[in-house]
Amino acid sequence: MEVIPVIDLKGGEVVHARRGERAAYRPIETPLAVGSAPAAVLSGLLGLFPFRKVYVADLDAIAGGSGHEAVLADLAARFPAVEFWVDNGAATVAAARGWLARHPGVLVLGSESQADLSVLTALAREPRVVLSLDFRGEDFWGPPSLLAEVSHWPARVIAMTLARVGAGAGPDFARLAEITARAAGRAVYAAGGVRDAADLAHLAAAGIAGVLVASALHAGALDGAALARVA
Repeated sequence: MEVIPVIDLKGGEVVHARRGERAAYRPIETPLAVGSAPAAVLSGLLGLFPFRKVYVADLDAIAGGSGHEAVLADLAARFPAVEFWVDNGAATVAAARGWLARHPGVLVLGSESQADLSVLTALAREPRVVLSLDFRGEDFWGPPSLLAEVSHWPARVIAMTLARVGAGAGPDFARLAEITARAAGRAVYAAGGVRDAADLAHLAAAGIAGVLVASALHAGALDGAALARVA
C-alpha cells in the first residue's frame, strides 16, 4: 500500500489542515522542519521516509486565487524523484490540459471544483489524472452525476473525508468500503483521519491501494519503521 504525504499550500506556506475549515488553517509547526517553507517541510518528510509520491493541495488556487505555480515548479526541480499529485481546483478542460502540459506530475480533479462530467469525460484517456471524491460528513461535494456515474471515474480515485482531516478521528472505513465496492477494480486511496500504524494495517487489509497522510507524520505517530512495514 502506498503512503502519500500531504502538503497543503496557502499564502506560500505549508499550513496545518484540520476538518476542512480552510479559513482557520495556520502555518504548520512540525519537528520535521524549521519553519513552514514548502521545500523545507518536504525535505523533512523525505528525511523521515523516501516517499515516491507527494500530494499537494494548492488551497489558494482551489479558492480561485493565483495559486502556487512557481512553488510547484521549484519543488519539482528540487525533488525530481518525487511524483507530485496536485489539486489546484482545475474546473475546465482548458485549465486541466494547460496544467498537464506545463507540469510532469499528476493532476487531481477534486469533485468540489467540478460543475459536471465534462472535464473527466474529456480526459478519459489521460493517465495522469486522479479523481478525488470529496465528502464533508454525509454530504458529497460535487455534482451528483460525478458520484453516480462510475464509468467516468479514472483508474485512480481518492475518497476524501474532509471532516476527518487533521481530526484524529480515524479513517471512514464504511465509506471506503462503499467506494471500493463500486469502483470496479479501480485503485482507491483513502484521505482523512489516519492516526497510526494500526490504521494503516486495517486499510491495507481492506484492499486500499494507498493513503494520504499529514498530521500523523508531523505528530510522530508514524515513523520510518511503521511506514516501511506497509510500503
